[in-house]
Amino acid sequence: MNYIDLRSDTVTWPTEAMRKAMAQALVGDDVYGDDPTVNELERLAAEMTGKEAALFVPSGTFGNQLSLFTWCPRGSEVILGEQCHIIQHEAGAASVIAGVQTRPIFAPDGILPLETIEERIRGNDIHYPPTSLICIENAHSLGRVIPLSYMKEVAQLAHAHGLPVHLDGARLFNAAVSMGVSAIEISSMVDSVMFCLSKGLCAPVGSMLAGSREFIEKARRRRKIMGGGMRQVGVLAAAGLIALKDMTRRLAEDHENAHYLASQLAWIPGIEVEKEALDINMVFFKLPAGIDGSALVRYFKERGVLINPPEQGWCRFVTHYWIHKEDIDKVIGLMNDCIGTL
Repeated sequence: MNYIDLRSDTVTWPTEAMRKAMAQALVGDDVYGDDPTVNELERLAAEMTGKEAALFVPSGTFGNQLSLFTWCPRGSEVILGEQCHIIQHEAGAASVIAGVQTRPIFAPDGILPLETIEERIRGNDIHYPPTSLICIENAHSLGRVIPLSYMKEVAQLAHAHGLPVHLDGARLFNAAVSMGVSAIEISSMVDSVMFCLSKGLCAPVGSMLAGSREFIEKARRRRKIMGGGMRQVGVLAAAGLIALKDMTRRLAEDHENAHYLASQLAWIPGIEVEKEALDINMVFFKLPAGIDGSALVRYFKERGVLINPPEQGWCRFVTHYWIHKEDIDKVIGLMNDCIGTL
């Protein structure tokens, strides 16, 4: 059964063009640096982020953790938002892989207060782990876009203290579309950036890490340590090239569908839509009081729709390439039908 899947944009299938490109891809041994398709993908990723070099990695979590592993001496400390992906959804990997301590700041909208960042930067005291990196996220995984002006202030503060800034840009191109700027303009505010080729861009596997040539050369060695030397990986990079060349151009459709979904949900009595978190392709909302979230998940699945249960009181629906307006209309109809019965 082909479900309407609103759980995330991580569920996207590769397009038919991607499948054909993967089947026909020229390949070589990437660890030796002779896979032509990977090399082309890395050149394009660097160009589209305005960085000197880029590196293909298996996933967004891998890319973020590789960045920490490359920037941060063991036993040092990373400042980042308490609600960010690295803290909430990467299984404590920073302590396992890079051997660093995280120092989170409460930032539910993705904005770490500048004065709090400065307070948290450790001085040269033998009792403290030295601060080695500041991480921010754009677009934030809670659906918000972070202003360029704020990113610039974070970079200025970090650089004044001799610290680099890493951007978790898993949905970098969604953020660029939402703000009406290029990915280069966003990436120019940071020293390294990770972005996903999967999610809204539909590639089946892979993310990119971009930065200076020196940083990427160090990261390439550490990627090998982490088991990321993937040999004839051009079969995956071929899909990544289509993701960057073609799929980045259509993300506005997903944003439009998210706004349509939000507007229709808002008409349903008792549903509260979070209208301040509609920057990209995510819709957050609260169900009417008394609705059993698990029962709602079952109700939808029995009728061909996959959703996640509420988390801390909030539901999240995510639009993507495989979600169309008629799918949204079906979902709204089901929601109207079930609200009075669950």
